[in-house]
Amino acid sequence: MTQITLVIPAAGASRRMGDRDKLLEPVDGFPLLRGVAVRALAVSDDVIVTLPSETHPRAEVLDGLAVRQIAVPDAADGMSASLRHAAAAVSHETEGVMILPADMPDLTEDDLRHVLQAFDDASGEFLVQATGADGTPGHPVMFPADLMPEFKSLTGDAGARAILQANRHRLIRVALPGENALTDLDTPGAWTLWRANNPDR
Repeated sequence: MTQITLVIPAAGASRRMGDRDKLLEPVDGFPLLRGVAVRALAVSDDVIVTLPSETHPRAEVLDGLAVRQIAVPDAADGMSASLRHAAAAVSHETEGVMILPADMPDLTEDDLRHVLQAFDDASGEFLVQATGADGTPGHPVMFPADLMPEFKSLTGDAGARAILQANRHRLIRVALPGENALTDLDTPGAWTLWRANNPDR
């Protein structure tokens, strides 16, 4: 299997949640961020989690997990700051990097393995983007290691969208069940609706 690194950007301010932190919301009995990290560790032994600071409450919910925590002092710059810092920490031995958003509770371990398998089947030469069952582009996204230098120049809050666009000629899309690749929970209203539809979680 290809040597890959999973990056979980978790340094954002969660401003749209008011006084709540979306990444600390309980899902399946654990804070969301911890659950995402556990699933990431199930498919790779190299997981990077970016955080606002080393002492942030999000760091506490990762206690005992073998993840690399990276503080992002310039997190106010947007998602790009997390990706820049994470890319700089990726090992030279890594052949691919998966960007796994921290606010997507429906992504399963099997979903991650499905994306990784598609990357592996393509010999690590192509980007792989998960989609909803209807083909709508979503997350996570796998990037070949040769694209890591491009992360250094990312700016703003658009993530790695510019890199995806510039390399669309080498992009593979893989459909995941339902809306697993699309459901992200950024507001109290989104959480209320999700909980109503998932009462057992």
